[in-house]
Amino acid sequence: MNKDMAAQAAHKDGFIAALDQSGGSTPKALKLYGIDESAWSSDAEMFDLVHQMRTRIIKSPAFTGDKVMGAILFEQTMDRDIDGIPTAQYLWEKRGVVPFLKIDKGLAEAADGVKLMKPMPDLGSLLKRAVAKGIFGTKERSVIDAANAKGIAAVVDQQFEVARQVLSHDLVPIVEPEVTISIADKAEAEDILLAEIQKHLDGLPAGKQIMLKLTLPTKANLYKPLVDDARVMRVVALSGGYSRDDANAKLKQNHGMIASFSRALTEGLSVKQSDEEFNAALGAAIDSIFEASSVKV
Repeated sequence: MNKDMAAQAAHKDGFIAALDQSGGSTPKALKLYGIDESAWSSDAEMFDLVHQMRTRIIKSPAFTGDKVMGAILFEQTMDRDIDGIPTAQYLWEKRGVVPFLKIDKGLAEAADGVKLMKPMPDLGSLLKRAVAKGIFGTKERSVIDAANAKGIAAVVDQQFEVARQVLSHDLVPIVEPEVTISIADKAEAEDILLAEIQKHLDGLPAGKQIMLKLTLPTKANLYKPLVDDARVMRVVALSGGYSRDDANAKLKQNHGMIASFSRALTEGLSVKQSDEEFNAALGAAIDSIFEASSVKV
């Protein structure tokens, strides 16, 4: 493991940019950026367009390790280059940003109020490629849609099973059991989730750390015990559909959590903007998320 990356991931002020929209969410991400579905006629063309968008973000003067601690990449982004340099290498060497990789293959059908991750039969080979490409850690997402104890237990079981496989490759897993922000029993679901995560932390290999990516909780500082747990390198927050302003306001109430925003980061960016306009808009977004992530007790 790269010691400099580990020190930055564990201790540096800043946040993680989530640039990992995949097949299902890419058209929505492009539409928000001002590129309609009529602009491509194949998946290959669509992924070319989203790589251009991500490259523009990564190369922006505002996008550096000063405020952006890390970035989560989609597998295809890891496999592509920026200015002839593999993306993960470019992120770390040129921007000072720690590279993470989204490894899940999307969500399975809903059952017991949750959506588990789809099977990942090629996970071992993907993790080997990630190590070879200079990736520091991974991210794997499942979704909780109800305060269903059986379902939430299944989500956390699966997440930690994958996390142990990631740790065996000397990568740091970001465990992401997202709680849907619109559900009526969100607070109850979060209480169950916290208890399940604490139970599973006891089963981690000695000396190993994970990161957690969690929905901003209904009860402020609910996850403070996880922030303070030595087995947890960082607790990061997903924006989950909140606007950037709302997400930042909620994040400020949760001491020790930092942001890992996707849509809330790119809100207001457009393909039609001049580089000057684009860089100013992205810079303002980064500044506001950094400030919300840096609020201390």
